[in-house]
Amino acid sequence: MAIARPVRALALAAALVWCFFIWQLLSPSGTAMTKDKYLSFERDPNLDPTGEPEGKLIRASEDYAPGAKNSARINATLLALVRNEELEGMLQAMRDLERTWNHKFNYPWTFFNDVPFSEEFKKRTRAVTKAEVRYELIPKEHWEMPSWINQDLYHESVKILEEKKIQYADKISYHQMCRWNSGMFYKHPALANTQYYWRVEPNVHFFCDVDYDVFRYMHDNNKTYGFTINLYDAPASITTLWPETEKFLAEHPEYVHENSAMNWLTDKTRRPDHTKDANGYSTCHFWSNFEIGDMNFWRSKAYEDYFNHLDRAGGFFYERWGDAPVHSIALGLFEDSSKIHWFRDIGYQHIPFFNCPNSPKCKGCVTGRFTDGEAWLNREDCRPNWFKYVGMG
Repeated sequence: MAIARPVRALALAAALVWCFFIWQLLSPSGTAMTKDKYLSFERDPNLDPTGEPEGKLIRASEDYAPGAKNSARINATLLALVRNEELEGMLQAMRDLERTWNHKFNYPWTFFNDVPFSEEFKKRTRAVTKAEVRYELIPKEHWEMPSWINQDLYHESVKILEEKKIQYADKISYHQMCRWNSGMFYKHPALANTQYYWRVEPNVHFFCDVDYDVFRYMHDNNKTYGFTINLYDAPASITTLWPETEKFLAEHPEYVHENSAMNWLTDKTRRPDHTKDANGYSTCHFWSNFEIGDMNFWRSKAYEDYFNHLDRAGGFFYERWGDAPVHSIALGLFEDSSKIHWFRDIGYQHIPFFNCPNSPKCKGCVTGRFTDGEAWLNREDCRPNWFKYVGMG
């Protein structure tokens, strides 16, 4: 029996819709709505072939050999805040970075701790690199809770943060670490004559061979800061950070750069709940466990004034202000956004997030995968906003 023409048309339309759905689901850039509403809806640019950054690049040479008389290295260091008990994780991170980059350039490692490093820590870290290794003790006045912090208010604040399930809220050392990384590390006497740093944490991974001097790239191309991963923060941990920032800006409007990333900091379309709960701040930030930076920015009057304002407000202890949002807000406001660089060619992981480029120089990570954790973690990616408002430079 013949099938009526309207029925045939309907069947054909249904088949086409089904094929389109399957194609969208399997496509790397697919935007189909699956059972998990938190899958990424933007195509990850890391799926596109990735080469080295544009601009002047300096390659390895005999002038980068350890102890070279006429060293090509500039005043820069690999930097890690690490405890003795984190030795194994630090060794793993060192091996990765030495294998992919530093064995070619031999920049020094500088380790910081609030207690003296053990002889085992020193012996085993020295064995991983041919570069100079330095071990520094953090001054007590840089690490301890400031005298103006009210202890009773601090303990009450911790209880509130714990009720809101804010991670590490009850760990005083975590609050101290955030404050030190925000506004103290670059003041250490051991870094007085150092301009650039590459922050490295225990247990991170590096996946891609990098064949140019990253510090020279920053210097020669007039870059202030480099990142790999860009995330949203937990609004409940930084409720008063943006209001305090606005107070500061009311007193110092002259510090805001004409080419700032203000729109990235205040976007309220992508995650309106975050912007509302953080009182006007999108919570977007550079994930600072990886950062390559010029310490002259942190030493500038604008940043020093800003940090001192925040420090006196007490949010490093009464809330859980992290160095990532503090650094990111300052960079987004006070620096020319064109001087902030996405190192898309440096493959990197800090659990649970990745930066994994499409490059023959990379191995050990899945191209374009942002996380290997739960699917909802994909919504924590704030790179699309950075690309939208600033670009991929």
